[in-house]
Amino acid sequence: MNISREQKDALNAVITIDIVKSDYAENVEKTLNRYRKTANVPGFRKGHVPMGMIQRQFGKAIKFDEINEITNRSLNEYIYKEKIGMLGNPLPIVKDIDIEADDFQFQFEIGLAPTFEVNLKPAEGILRYEIEVDKPQIDKQIERIQKQFGKLVSKGEVLDNEDIELTGTFFNEEKNIESQATFKLTDLSPEVRKTFIGKKVGDQFQLQTKGLFEDAHSLMHYLKVSHDEAHHLDVEVTFTLEEINEREKAALDADLFSKLFPDGSVTTEEQLRAKIKEGAELQFNEQADQHFLNTVTDYLVDNTHFDLPAAFLKKWLRTAGEKELTEQEANEEYERSERGLRYQLIESKIMNDNNLQPTNEEIKEFGREYIKAQLLQYGMPADDDAQVDSILDRILKNHEEVQRIQQQVVFKKLIAFYKENAAINTKKVTFDEFIKLAFPE
Repeated sequence: MNISREQKDALNAVITIDIVKSDYAENVEKTLNRYRKTANVPGFRKGHVPMGMIQRQFGKAIKFDEINEITNRSLNEYIYKEKIGMLGNPLPIVKDIDIEADDFQFQFEIGLAPTFEVNLKPAEGILRYEIEVDKPQIDKQIERIQKQFGKLVSKGEVLDNEDIELTGTFFNEEKNIESQATFKLTDLSPEVRKTFIGKKVGDQFQLQTKGLFEDAHSLMHYLKVSHDEAHHLDVEVTFTLEEINEREKAALDADLFSKLFPDGSVTTEEQLRAKIKEGAELQFNEQADQHFLNTVTDYLVDNTHFDLPAAFLKKWLRTAGEKELTEQEANEEYERSERGLRYQLIESKIMNDNNLQPTNEEIKEFGREYIKAQLLQYGMPADDDAQVDSILDRILKNHEEVQRIQQQVVFKKLIAFYKENAAINTKKVTFDEFIKLAFPE
């Protein structure tokens, strides 16, 4: 057997496999003998069927299967041995095969991965936002904490106050609505909110469901109607006001600090503010990191120039899926996927050139930390290593979970690599500024 490669151009080649009789004859003979031993043919004892009869009945099929197996195995071994960087899979060049012949030749088209260089140091630098948490954001978070841990104080009438919470029952016999609900005054639409001001416990009055709440989806929760009904419901309901409460903020004192941080790490408002700032910046900058990765991705695809074996890839796409595509469908699919393919090649080069491929230990360690974080989130102990490892073992048996963890490890490694090796134009912004700049309407 002989295998050779003919380079058509920088991105296309043809692999030729020449198979002679000696490559397959012995295995074909062995298979025919196995068939002879097990064949059941009327008029002959098992194992005594004439070889000529076996040859006529099964010979061509056995020969074809053996040649096909040799061809595929040899092709894969050759590609691996020669370290050929391909795009897609080899495509056989179809031609008539005379199975009666002794010698055979098979040819395969292959599309080759391009060679290129990556420049991560543009003159102007790649934009990266660094989010700083400002005082107003910290103030808002502290206010949310105070309200969360505050207490409800009963009121005689509805005050024009954003801290007012109302409890009452909505009723409509025709629509089978009878639902007790507790909601904030600010949940109501501005117009309806005005009608509540001054109302007292025990008051009963009529309301229209259309435009009742600021968000129409609130009807689902407070009136217990379906999603579809929430968008179209326009009926009159009777509302009976049963409770009026004002949420009084908790004081920033030792009692609140101990509830928030039982380990005693926070004992003053200044320390609380520092903790909030640290946690918020960590959370916000995860979003900034994702935006930075997207920015680097766009920059690399737009500025790393190389050709692709487009004609080959379009041809390969026609038969790559479960359903064969038309030429037009394959062309459209190529146009949709070309940008993604370019970045896959760029990312693969960066990771291979810089040894960034995740190791098994890195995947396991990331999985352990993820499990511990999940346990803590649900108030469960995370210091039992045996329990964590047991959960991890189950996760690692799930191929999809392993892929998900691997993707997150790759994300972290790429971010760290780009931060260290790319020319970066860092811009410090508040979170609100980041949202406006990174995601303009």
